[in-house]
Amino acid sequence: MDNQNKSSVLQWLIPTSIMMLVVIVMLVNFARKANTDAESAVTKNLVADVESYGTNLLHELEKVDKAEIPVAALLAEEGARDASRVAQLLQIAAESADVDEALYCNLNGQAVDLSGKTVDLSGLAYFEELSQAESPYIYVEDEKSIVVMERISSDAAQGYLLLFYPMERFSNVLFKSGYDPNSYLVLINSEGAILGLSGISSGFYVDDGNLLNAVDQVDKAAAKSLRGRMSNGSRGSIYVTNDQQKDVLIFVPLGTNRWDLVLSVNENYVERQKRFQSKNTSDMVVSLLIVIALFFCTVMVINIVGKFRSNAKKKELEDKADTDLLTGLNNKLATERKIKDYMANNPNTQSMLFILDVDNFKKVNDTMGHAFGDEVLRSLGKQIGGIFRASDIVGRVGGDEFMVFLKAIPNEETIMKEAAKVEAFFKDFQAGEYVKYKATASIGVAIFPQEGADFETLYKAADQGLYKAKKRGKNQLAFYRERNADGEETEESTETGV
Repeated sequence: MDNQNKSSVLQWLIPTSIMMLVVIVMLVNFARKANTDAESAVTKNLVADVESYGTNLLHELEKVDKAEIPVAALLAEEGARDASRVAQLLQIAAESADVDEALYCNLNGQAVDLSGKTVDLSGLAYFEELSQAESPYIYVEDEKSIVVMERISSDAAQGYLLLFYPMERFSNVLFKSGYDPNSYLVLINSEGAILGLSGISSGFYVDDGNLLNAVDQVDKAAAKSLRGRMSNGSRGSIYVTNDQQKDVLIFVPLGTNRWDLVLSVNENYVERQKRFQSKNTSDMVVSLLIVIALFFCTVMVINIVGKFRSNAKKKELEDKADTDLLTGLNNKLATERKIKDYMANNPNTQSMLFILDVDNFKKVNDTMGHAFGDEVLRSLGKQIGGIFRASDIVGRVGGDEFMVFLKAIPNEETIMKEAAKVEAFFKDFQAGEYVKYKATASIGVAIFPQEGADFETLYKAADQGLYKAKKRGKNQLAFYRERNADGEETEESTETGV
């Protein structure tokens, strides 16, 4: 009986023991796998964070690069002999890219800055890199900036357009990041030199200025592994142990210039994240969904804000493209386009078109110089633009020719009043700061839509009026169809001195 009992006990004890052992082994393996999966999930999340920081940084650099293209095209077309014009274009590029420093540099290292001053770059280290650089991004240690370069090669200009992206913006990346207070994010080159730092401003790994050298001093094995994996373009994480603590370095290649982003977090932070990951799978899923939703919303917000800013920049660039640089008025193309648009949208609304031609302007340039001639035009543009409504269209359409289109003129009385206003303007108009010059003009006027229902016809009518004014001796105003003092059309021409 005892033997039977022992045999019976063994019959269920052995299978049960084996089953318990299998369960224990499975539980241990499950625990290990859960821990490994949790560690892997934490690492992936951290890598994704670093990739996101890298994507944002590259996106900002790409925006700066894109802002250079139209300005580089203008420099290639216009050349770079006029330092003031180069400075003006640099200002446009800097404003569009939202940077504070911009240069145009020729192949000899002579550069023009935003103020139009000449700067010699030939002795600087980064100038030597410009001609050999495979990437448009060059780090300049003295400026603590990344130079975003656009090569210019044309018959008119040979050189580089340089915009400086300040690395101080990078220092705000980890603001309210959720990592432990001693975390930091660094941008390093292939030698380990720190190009940008966000997070703690001082610490063992960052005070030396070279991350790989600092790691080598405390953990040679980790430093060797880190160097090897980074040289292969790998991404991942590695533990570094020193006397004070154990840190995790998460590294991701930036995808340009063999630069890497490295995030350092304390091991305790990683362990907390691992426990959170393995504690409750459903919590993890919910958290991931929330993170994804927040990330999606962030991307959407960034996209909307980016689009809004892009549209605002586009509108700003369009306004600048429509502006005559000398007078600040509409240029020829913008003036004609705006008048045509108004005509198309208001075909029956009576309006007036003035064509103004400065008398004897060539003589002004020949006797007093082109600079003074420019001052005359600049003063004329500034003053004449101020006597009309903001809704009216005022533009410079030629060297010394201006066009004014007055919208919605209700009656003949207003027509004569506006004509008299233009006449009166030239009675008192003077230009020049030190030498006063009284400029006069020949003026032609046509009425829309009676004297031209489209721009070309109306322009020809006003031009005919201008021809009349010049034929009579200049310095006067003439309508296409002459009017008497009451605004009534007359068959005989009426001459009015200005």
